[in-house]
Amino acid sequence: MAALALRWGAAGGRRGLRALLRCEILCSRWCLITSHKLYSSVYDPNEKTFEKLLIANRGEIACRVIKTCKKMGIKTVAIHSDVDANAVHVKMADEAVCVGPAPTSKSYLNMDAIMEVIKKTRAQAVHPGYGFLSENKEFARRLASEGVTFIGPDTHAIQAMGDKIESKLLAKNAKVNTIPGFDGVVKDADEAVRIAREIGYPVMIKASAGGGGKGMRIAWDDEETREGFRFSSQEAASSFGDDRLLIEKFIDNPRHIEIQVLADKHGNALWLNERECSIQRRNQKVVEEAPSTFLDPETRRAMGEQAVALAKAVKYSSAGTVEFLVDSSKNFYFLEMNTRLQVEHPVTECITGLDLVQEMIRVAKGYPLRHKQADIPINGWAVECRVYAEDPYKSFGLPSIGKLSQYQEPLHVPSVRVDSGIQQGSDISIYYDPMISKLITYGSNRAEALKRMEEALDNYVIRGVAHNISLLREVIIHPRFVQGDISTKFLPEVYPDGFKGHKLTDLERRELLATAASLYVAEQLRSQRFLGTPRIPIAKSKQSSWELSVRLGDGIYPVAVSKDGSSFSVEVDGMKLNVTSEWNLASPLLSVTIDGTQRTIQRLSRNASGDTSIQFLGTVVSEGQEICVIEAMKMQNSMTAAKTGKVKAVHCKAGDTVGEGDLLVELE
Repeated sequence: MAALALRWGAAGGRRGLRALLRCEILCSRWCLITSHKLYSSVYDPNEKTFEKLLIANRGEIACRVIKTCKKMGIKTVAIHSDVDANAVHVKMADEAVCVGPAPTSKSYLNMDAIMEVIKKTRAQAVHPGYGFLSENKEFARRLASEGVTFIGPDTHAIQAMGDKIESKLLAKNAKVNTIPGFDGVVKDADEAVRIAREIGYPVMIKASAGGGGKGMRIAWDDEETREGFRFSSQEAASSFGDDRLLIEKFIDNPRHIEIQVLADKHGNALWLNERECSIQRRNQKVVEEAPSTFLDPETRRAMGEQAVALAKAVKYSSAGTVEFLVDSSKNFYFLEMNTRLQVEHPVTECITGLDLVQEMIRVAKGYPLRHKQADIPINGWAVECRVYAEDPYKSFGLPSIGKLSQYQEPLHVPSVRVDSGIQQGSDISIYYDPMISKLITYGSNRAEALKRMEEALDNYVIRGVAHNISLLREVIIHPRFVQGDISTKFLPEVYPDGFKGHKLTDLERRELLATAASLYVAEQLRSQRFLGTPRIPIAKSKQSSWELSVRLGDGIYPVAVSKDGSSFSVEVDGMKLNVTSEWNLASPLLSVTIDGTQRTIQRLSRNASGDTSIQFLGTVVSEGQEICVIEAMKMQNSMTAAKTGKVKAVHCKAGDTVGEGDLLVELE
């Protein structure tokens, strides 16, 4: 009897079926770019805009802007750091110019260098994408002074909405619902504690100039307020160059729902429905969808009208997003306005048919909006998953760096869109956000969109870095998510001890055992043949049955396999399962049918000894005392001691760059 060991693991691509076959369950992988455009591609060739446009960004958003520009007949200029010289957005653009070394402060945030490129290439307009300089009023001002069009709102709107204190006052004056809190700047930790006590715990401490979850902390008592003030001010200074903070009441267990607005320079403004963005980790979005399962038409209209009122109050012109917190009684409160194209804009494009990048360019050129509010539909349902190079088993996602040794987007799945800026061979570096892509699926209803997302995740091939596809897949199939029972606390509530990976049902366990055994036999049979001819004549070349002993976790299971054509009959736990596949072992993807149920599995790796990994279904200081702080992707992470002991040695100093697995502090 042959022995087959399977280890069911949760290490994002590194644990799994082990021994003669090591099978790993990551549950899915994902990416975006589709044969279906999922947004309007109607362009009027007689409507002249710009001859040449520079994209002051990188990665997927730069690629996204370039695609629309090409369809509009606009030549494009890409900027890049030296490490991005071979990036996809550089290859896609008509021209590309290096603006400095890898650190963002010396390249993508280097205004002087970017302005020089604009002059050199004679670009007439600049699209900032999101992040970097997209909400920097000084950049917009410098462009205007040179007669270059900024594809976004004017400096007044950027200033007003970019400052959370000023934006909250403006929102109040525009009759927009706001969260109770302190409207001034918090001077120091002592004042933060005093204000927090007056408002009443819990409170949210956040950067006045912040966004993207950076510079934000929740405090439930005085000690957490002092600590939150310190961390938030440091993150704010690091990320935005502005350490001012504000404090407001924390709405416990809310939904995060935002309204897309679009306004022109002629006083017209529309709301393009909502996006549900409640699935978050560390205040950063992970899964978004449009529309929301929670809003009724009346609440949707009220939120939309308030969002438009705020846009008109600051004479906003361009695409923008007004974010709200919504409680269980559907009371909604203004959170902030993002004066740029939002990361999750594709789901709005899917359900409205509008190309938001095209609309931004039209507005910037001075054209009036082509649509009225009554023209804006909700057609179908769209879901977006953010695919990150992160290990989801560590705090729901700590960044992973490395080279994409193999990369294949699920373009063959119907109604899939992938917005990405990478390709096979691309590096995920420590210098930039670890997003790999945005994976979007569309359906006539939510169930259809989610089913397609599950299929797309299963068919997304990513090798070389850890990624969060296993977490994404678990989220979209979780009963609470499927029922629409979500809030910003979804991840910590569903996974209170952290994400551990997929928990197999008895049926899934049998399917895994049967699939693993069948794949093992298929590989053994292939190894006996070379170009269709047996390598060495052997007595048992007609063998058609195998008895295997399969180890999965702590259990050992006898599995009997018999071959019938391209199918295998596998007996597990006294039950027979029929496993059918084309068994194309040269492909990273295998479509397997198990008793009529189709599953997509991935062969992740195979070493010299024949072990194969497959993907199926997608720690004297006192305990708790802070040892050191690591800044990863501009998010400060506090490390604490797991037990009492003495510090034996410290192997790092302030400002050092550290990687996963590096020894930082030794205890004894």
